[in-house]
Amino acid sequence: MSLAAIVDESSTGFTVQSHPTSKRLQVITLQASALQAFQMATQAWDVQAVEYKPFLRFAVADALNQVCDGQLGECLIGIIKDREQGAFLFEYQGAPSGDVADFNVLLSTAISHLIGVANFDSMHGKYYARFTVRNVDNSDSYLRQAHRRMELHNDGTYVNERTDFVLMMKMKEKNMEGGNSLMLHVDDWQELDAFYNDPMAKQDIQWGSPPSKQVAGKVFHPVFFEENENGKPNMLFIDQFAEPQNMQQGLYLHKMGESLENEENCLSVPVPVGAMLVMHNHCWLHGRDKFIAHDGLERELLRQRGHFS
Repeated sequence: MSLAAIVDESSTGFTVQSHPTSKRLQVITLQASALQAFQMATQAWDVQAVEYKPFLRFAVADALNQVCDGQLGECLIGIIKDREQGAFLFEYQGAPSGDVADFNVLLSTAISHLIGVANFDSMHGKYYARFTVRNVDNSDSYLRQAHRRMELHNDGTYVNERTDFVLMMKMKEKNMEGGNSLMLHVDDWQELDAFYNDPMAKQDIQWGSPPSKQVAGKVFHPVFFEENENGKPNMLFIDQFAEPQNMQQGLYLHKMGESLENEENCLSVPVPVGAMLVMHNHCWLHGRDKFIAHDGLERELLRQRGHFS
């Protein structure tokens, strides 16, 4: 029986259904009554306290789970660890009271700590990062560049800690057109077998990062760095931060990037303000479509990356 079939909206405070673009991607909607109850349960904890005291992040997560009749955490873990799904869009009904940005930090913290533990984000110096995409940008990566497509990739290629999941929440936006999230499940990549069975698939690649990431040193791992419990490949790939050391590596990575960008099974998913997209980082690749130019273009995002506990 599917999760959607066993969820009782009247008692759990949330609903689950498949996204219209893909049966893999699940949409979880928190009811307005549960949102209000969560705010009441966490009103004593401000964002600074949750930043300074890591154990409070689990208390915040438990508060959200309790207002959902103790069922939300099991639901999220069931989705994120199911290879056939592995991703969900989390939305809420109604409007939070008070500072909406602070509420979104707490809500995203609850979600990330129901499924695992958030890693330290060197770019922001906290367990989460907030950053803005504007009409003009001079940064050293594609993350903030609005008018180009950010190619499909996995996060965590250039760090030593595991990055099992990625959470991206849209905090606010103005004058936006375009910029949908792009998603591709590894098993839906039609040329997966060709690249997975290539002799280069298990060869260590050198990975680094630009200065803005504030991560020194290099790491080494193959693109297909492990298999899951059923023998299916998990990936760690990003075209910007791979540093091939010979022709064979360079051409393999180049062809892989071209194949991924031309994959017709890539999903284009709009994410409403206040919603978050959460995915298993090793069986989903993600990116972002380009925006239409506008002088007042502005989008603020919150990111959390972490490992399963």
